[in-house]
Amino acid sequence: MERGRMRIVKGIVVKNSSDKTIMVQAETRSKNKKYNKVSILKKKFPVHDEKKVAKVGDLIEAIETKPISKTKRFNLVKVLQEGAE
Repeated sequence: MERGRMRIVKGIVVKNSSDKTIMVQAETRSKNKKYNKVSILKKKFPVHDEKKVAKVGDLIEAIETKPISKTKRFNLVKVLQEGAE
C-alpha cells in the first residue's frame, strides 16, 4: 500500500539534547527573477534518531514517515558527513 511520495530532507543537526530526537535545520534557496536576489529559507525539523548516532554539526538525511509523536514526522536515514566538533 503506497502512502504517497515521502519527502527527503538534508540538513545540519543543530540540537541533540533530547532523548532520541534531534533538531535539523534545512536550507532552501530561491532567486527572485526581477531583482536577482537569492533568498535563503531556513526551517527546523524534529527528527527521530533511534540509535542516537547524530551529533551537533553533522550533515544528515531524513525521510518523512507516519507521525511518531506530536511534532516528529521524520526518521533518520543516515549521517552523510561528520561535523566539525
